[in-house]
Formats: sequence, structure tokens, C-alpha cells
Amino acid sequence: MGVAAGILSGLFGIGGGLVMVPALIAVFGMSILDANATSLTAMLLPVGVLGVIAYYKAGYINLKNALWIALGLLVGSYFGGKLAVTIQGALLAKLYACFLIYIAVNYVDIPALFHKKRKDMRPPSESLHPAWHYSALGVFAGVFAGMFGKGGGIIIVPALVKLFKYEPKKAAATSLAALQLPVGLPGIVVYAENGHLHLMYAALIAAGIVVGALLGTKIAIKMPSMLFKRVFALFLTLMACYMAFKYV
Repeated sequence: MGVAAGILSGLFGIGGGLVMVPALIAVFGMSILDANATSLTAMLLPVGVLGVIAYYKAGYINLKNALWIALGLLVGSYFGGKLAVTIQGALLAKLYACFLIYIAVNYVDIPALFHKKRKDMRPPSESLHPAWHYSALGVFAGVFAGMFGKGGGIIIVPALVKLFKYEPKKAAATSLAALQLPVGLPGIVVYAENGHLHLMYAALIAAGIVVGALLGTKIAIKMPSMLFKRVFALFLTLMACYMAFKYV
């Protein structure tokens, strides 16, 4: 499972939690809070560093912006963990499913499918935004990461594309770089205090992520950007459907 999560982590810059949490619930029978805690812990160490190196060599990473995002993630994950342990598991899962559908619909850019000749003339804008914008994005992503056991990339990648005008693969690369710092630690502490942490499972998953992240990165670098976006949107939709019906 760790290898599969790592492939998705390197491919989409999402940290791998999107596959870990549903799999821990379905395969291992964990509650959503236990799955969230284990997922966050598995991503605590820089398990995707090999993927980050590959992205960096390919010229896709803005390290300065990634560091500002990481700072915001560190703050936001604490509040996300606090919210998660106070919300009913079924409600938490359905909120998560709705959010995934929203991201998928916006990320695939449906109008562009009917105007294929339209060219995207947006100039690169990574340097046009102040640092606090990236940190604010990190805080927002951190709250969701703490609530749903994700690394925060599920927020960061679409936001960098839509709001900061990043090319999709650069967004994924910068997100993955931000997630290599121990940004989920505050949220993990909250989950551990409430008895939801399984360290052995987290360690085994982390070992698999190291291998999978490099493989996923190699695939992403070679994938055309539009195909990249559509595959990501399809993946989000499938995960949303699973989480919505798991807790009917």
C-alpha cells in the first residue's frame, strides 16, 4: 500500500494520503480517525525526497515558495487535527467526499474540453505573489490535511494551478517539496493524544512510499500536462465516490 501511495504522491504531489486513508479503512478496518493519524505519521519523514530530487533536476520546483507553503502547513495541521477529533466520522467522510468532487470538477477545466483550440496565454506568476500568499495557502491546506489525514497536496496543487497560474507538473513538484518537511507533526500529536495512532503501520507504509514516490515522479515528468490534469480529476472523483458510500 505504501508503494501505491508513493506512486500517487510522486505523480500528483499529494503526499499519498488520498489512497492511504481509504485503503486503511477498507483493507485494515480502521476508523477514519485512526486512518488519518496513521497516514499523517507515514508522511512525517521526507519519504518523497527521491521524487523531489527528480523533479528538481527536471526544473519543476520553486524551493522558496515550497518553504513558505510548508510553514503554513505546520500551523494549519494542528487546527485540522483538533477539528477532526470533534467531528463524527461519517460526517467527516462525507465532507471529504464533497470536497474531492469540487476539486475534481474545477481542476479538469470542463470549458476547455469544448474549446480545444484555445491557448493558455497565462504568464508564469510564481514570482508575482508575496510570500504570505503561499503561507496562507499552506495554513488552509494544513487544516484540511489535519482533518482528513492528507499531506495537504490535494489543496495545494489545484490552488497553485488555478490561483497562482502554475503549470500542473510544476504545481505537483512544488507541493511534493513542501510536504517533505514534518508539517503534519502538530496534527499527529493531537491524534496521538486521543488514542488514534498506529506507529508500526505508519512505518511500514513510509518504507513503501520512498520507493513509489520516485516511480510516480518519473511517470509525471513524461506525462503531457493535459493528460496529467484529467487523470488527476478522474482519480479524485473515484476516491470521492468511495468515501461517500463507505459511510452510508
